[in-house]
Amino acid sequence: MSEDSETRSRKPRADSLRNRDRLLAAAKAAFAETGAEAPLEDVARRAGVGIGTLYRHFPTRDALVAAVYARAVEQLTASAEALLAQRPAGEALAAWLDQLIDYLATKRVVAPALRADPCEGERLYVSSGATITAALRRLTDAARAAGDIRPDIGFEDVVRMMTGVSQGYEQPGWEPSARRLLDVMMTGLLTK
Repeated sequence: MSEDSETRSRKPRADSLRNRDRLLAAAKAAFAETGAEAPLEDVARRAGVGIGTLYRHFPTRDALVAAVYARAVEQLTASAEALLAQRPAGEALAAWLDQLIDYLATKRVVAPALRADPCEGERLYVSSGATITAALRRLTDAARAAGDIRPDIGFEDVVRMMTGVSQGYEQPGWEPSARRLLDVMMTGLLTK
């Protein structure tokens, strides 16, 4: 077998990638409804695959929970550049902060399960914190440079405001309140 054909044979098949994506989306939905202890059979059913397919992709519940969390971080951080390409910087910042609330809602559900494996949970939190912070800095700096937010507001101010908004994220009813507070915050930040 040539090296080229060997490399091609190692790439995941398109149907395998689709199954993985469907499993992650189904797990996120199931976890949001019933918590990270949702039956894995329910996750597989929601994804339209068999339980064996779930276990081929995620051999343990912990692996699935970690993958759901990692995907939420990946989607959040990737959206920063996409939003900046599609919208004015101030609007991109506001939309991204709204997505940050979605991320925190996911984190609320999976955090207890991630804490069950302190080493893996800590590794995920440390790596995600740096990428999320970098995305927020990029958006805040762009909004400030564009004159879309008040010139006296910097990255650290936005971090402090979002820290306040995120307080109590593990409590019922937090998400609607956080969105209202974000709206108030953005009204005060935007110059237009």
